[in-house]
Amino acid sequence: MASIHTYTVRGAWTGDKFSVGRITSEGLTAQFSIPNDLGGPGVGTNPEELLLSAAAGCYLITLSAILSNRRIPFARIDLESVGYVENDRGLRFDRIEHRPTIVLDRPYDEEQLITLAEHAEHACMVSSAVRGNVAVHVSPRVIVEAARV
Repeated sequence: MASIHTYTVRGAWTGDKFSVGRITSEGLTAQFSIPNDLGGPGVGTNPEELLLSAAAGCYLITLSAILSNRRIPFARIDLESVGYVENDRGLRFDRIEHRPTIVLDRPYDEEQLITLAEHAEHACMVSSAVRGNVAVHVSPRVIVEAARV
């Protein structure tokens, strides 16, 4: 029998489309509004950043779990994720590009790490949720830094 996990977000909005709303969950409290570049006040975060943050956070957790499960030592993973919203007869979230940098203390099979970084996108729950509507691409890098003492 499958287990079910639930997550709840509560929100409030008063005023017109130029107002500011508030969302809260167990681990998040944030103001949000329409972003400046879409003609809004740009206060707090916005739904586009929240979707991108969910995708980026899920990707980072998934990649770190994959590397950890394979006992691949890494110092850290740095990530830049970019979301592209197109206005083609209405706004739509077109694609997400994850640009992870896997930082190692010592050399490791770079080809394997790149393959695992690409696999993490397919294993991520948020990527699975948007698949078919939003394209997600991964452009990984691997670097070796001298261990800090």
